Amino acid sequence: MKPVPVITAQDAAALVRSGQTLLVGGFGMTGNPVHLVHALAETEVRGLTFVGNNVGEAGLSGGRLLRNGQLKKAIGSFFTSNREAVAAAQDGSLEVQLIPQGTLAEALRAGGAGIGGFYTPTAAGTVIAGNADVRVLNGQEMVFVPALRGDVALIRAWRADRAGNLQYRLTEQNFNPAMATAADLVIAEVEEIVEVGEIPPEAVHTPGLYVDYLVQAHLTLDDLGSSADVRGGAKRVDPARLNMARRALQELRPGDVVNLGIGIPTLVADLITPEHRVNLHTENGMLGVGPAPEDGGALDYPVNAGKIPVTALPGASYFDSAHSFGMIRGGHVDVAVMGGLQVDEAGNLANWAVPGKPLLGVGGAMDLASGARRLIVTMQHTDPDGTPKLVPECTLPLTARGRVGMVITDRAVFEFLDGRLTLTELMPGATLEEVRATTGAAFVERLGEAEAVVV
Repeated sequence: MKPVPVITAQDAAALVRSGQTLLVGGFGMTGNPVHLVHALAETEVRGLTFVGNNVGEAGLSGGRLLRNGQLKKAIGSFFTSNREAVAAAQDGSLEVQLIPQGTLAEALRAGGAGIGGFYTPTAAGTVIAGNADVRVLNGQEMVFVPALRGDVALIRAWRADRAGNLQYRLTEQNFNPAMATAADLVIAEVEEIVEVGEIPPEAVHTPGLYVDYLVQAHLTLDDLGSSADVRGGAKRVDPARLNMARRALQELRPGDVVNLGIGIPTLVADLITPEHRVNLHTENGMLGVGPAPEDGGALDYPVNAGKIPVTALPGASYFDSAHSFGMIRGGHVDVAVMGGLQVDEAGNLANWAVPGKPLLGVGGAMDLASGARRLIVTMQHTDPDGTPKLVPECTLPLTARGRVGMVITDRAVFEFLDGRLTLTELMPGATLEEVRATTGAAFVERLGEAEAVVV
């Protein structure tokens, strides 16, 4: 078995040419080839197309490349974590292509498998679909996405043997395995290099035939940013938000596979006990998420999609992002609990474009909203200025059409029953008159036995 060359990060960076398409692994603060990217930032390479989940993450991913003006185009799911990325997109110096997380993972997988593209329900009927070919397949509207490949892939693994076989640690797989298959030149940054045979064959996640070069580089706490340690993360929780989380928990059944979004839905995780027997899924590649540890960080524990270190419950498993979003699109996630900016009378959801800000962060919301069997939205009843969030028709860019099953606000619970938005419950401290006055959408009241239509 031919050994894979071991080189320095600087030697690796010298292999990248101006104008090439660069695939860069990582999700949030973990699984990032930080040393390779930082070495590339010290070169004169320009005009790169950067493909990754987090583009412009401060200190990670494309942050330094972006500030240096080395990127001409970025393809990814998140751009909003770095002000330079937002500013560059606004002034036109950086061409931006937003792509949902699951679509990005599958496009890379397709590129590495020699498949020209695929149809997906994710983003159907939204601005993200753009001018893509749209067809109805098996009764469902689907958007065509071309496969995605790169000239060079910079990825991160935990261990490698001298034949280039890679083993990833916990939730650090994310986009790395797919990217390893989808580039002409693959450079793997690894924590440890061992002799051939020291990684059991069944523990190899990426076979060595994909890997061209290895770079050994030690990961430090500074490389993990906010994921380095959980201490100091406790914050006072608003009682109204906690009430919404408690109400959402009531909808979860034993055995449910559940994905919790960022914000109010995250609070649900803190309320779940082993007695609930709920199996938490996180889109960066874990099933069986447990509570946050009392101490430690991403060097000790897996990390969820919100960059928070978590524990693993007995029976937990890890996988890459392509596999994770396959679970979602394939209908294997029973419930998704997500935040919202607007929900309308047709059950449409808008939750990824913040009013007054550039459309630079779509994440996995579209995949989850269209793929989970049931969608529960938790959100404040109105904006801070009193504008209703339950509206006749969404005016913000849509996340998904007709998928919302329940809305839990700080004032009321609404369900879509017989195709109609229906008020079924008042939250603690709220009055019916208050809900009527602050709801922009027409709805049916079904509190107790009586039913009335409020327009």
